[in-house]
Amino acid sequence: MDEKREFAKRLRKALKLGPRKIDTPSELAAQFDLLGKPVTAQAAQKWLAGTATPTPDKIAALAKWLDVSEKWLRFGVTDEIQPPRRPVALREPHQPSASEWTFIERLRRMPEARRRLVEELVEQLSLDSEIWKRP
Repeated sequence: MDEKREFAKRLRKALKLGPRKIDTPSELAAQFDLLGKPVTAQAAQKWLAGTATPTPDKIAALAKWLDVSEKWLRFGVTDEIQPPRRPVALREPHQPSASEWTFIERLRRMPEARRRLVEELVEQLSLDSEIWKRP
């Protein structure tokens, strides 16, 4: 049962980053049907609730549609290299620059609701490193 719940967590994370905002199981089922792999809203609900997992072919279709590693979606790990998108300069951990300190101070002065929005955005953007192995 834990494996199903963990899959559901990964699926919800991937949906946050997905090509289209999905709020309900019926929306997920409708989008999945467009992939040519019909699924019921009840099945999608079970996937999202962590009471069932899709068949391997449906996981493969989901991974491709959501642009995530199939192995990550299924098992939570990956040895796959992310397909090239755009060059990203990775920096080593360092002391924050003056502009980063300014950003942090501005973030701290924000109302709680806005701070949570920024935190959610950072979480979604950093999910990419969890989904794909870095070369």
